[in-house]
Amino acid sequence: MTEPERVTANGIDFAYLEDGPSDGPLALCLHGFPDHAPTWQHLMPELAAAGYHVIAPWLRGYSPTGLAPDGNYQVAAVALDALALADTFAGDRDAVLIGHDWGAIASYTAAGHRPDRFSKLVTLAVPHQAALMNRFLTTPAQLKRSWYIFFFQTPLAELVVPGDDFAVIDMLWHDWSPGLVPDHQFMRALKDTLGAPGSTAAAISYYQSMLGTKPGDPELDAVQATGNLPTPIPTLYLHGADDGCMGVELLVEHEQRPLFPAGLDFEIVPASGHFLHLDQPEAVNRRILSFLAAG
Repeated sequence: MTEPERVTANGIDFAYLEDGPSDGPLALCLHGFPDHAPTWQHLMPELAAAGYHVIAPWLRGYSPTGLAPDGNYQVAAVALDALALADTFAGDRDAVLIGHDWGAIASYTAAGHRPDRFSKLVTLAVPHQAALMNRFLTTPAQLKRSWYIFFFQTPLAELVVPGDDFAVIDMLWHDWSPGLVPDHQFMRALKDTLGAPGSTAAAISYYQSMLGTKPGDPELDAVQATGNLPTPIPTLYLHGADDGCMGVELLVEHEQRPLFPAGLDFEIVPASGHFLHLDQPEAVNRRILSFLAAG
């Protein structure tokens, strides 16, 4: 991986990784929690070889990207970041959006808010919210998996998460992708990201904003609402068969399809967990490139 570059978009000082020809169509790749831009290390060179200008930013609050000046980490703000980055790097050229976990959640909102900005969408590990919440709330096994979301609403979270060299983060990676042994250097860099001043609090604030513990900006309510509307561009959704964060039993394909009127390619990836793009990079990369290349 190259050293991060920097750009200001939507009032945030973003650090990002870059690959591929600068005049190619943009592929904007958004990471999730607890993760960072190098998570796309396997996909980026494949997209670049296919002619894409690949940009993978650290999301707002995740060092070396700057903290949100207004302290806002709601989904709508992250979606507007994605749109601003796309405008900055693509101008009037074609762009596709790829999001994992929180990056996926923000991607549904970005695509719904400005359907003309991206020609295709790829999301991994978190399905469309409109089909997710009822099953999420009525599935006891999922509520147990999601203990961390509720814990993050408490003041203790900011103290506990960094403890013992971010042992909670190691535990989440192990539980969510049990077959994956992440590279030590990768995890060291991730912990350094979260350990930078304000970054752990920022990452937790995403979840506090999601449940309303931390109020959002009312001026972004209209943007926020688009995340629950049908996604108006062709979409590929991939989910790990052994995902220990978001159980595969939550995914009912016939409930998802009406939310993608422009078309949905839907696939469960065998022998992979929540970080399926790292668990099975060859299979995931092949599926993404095939989807993007299709007419």
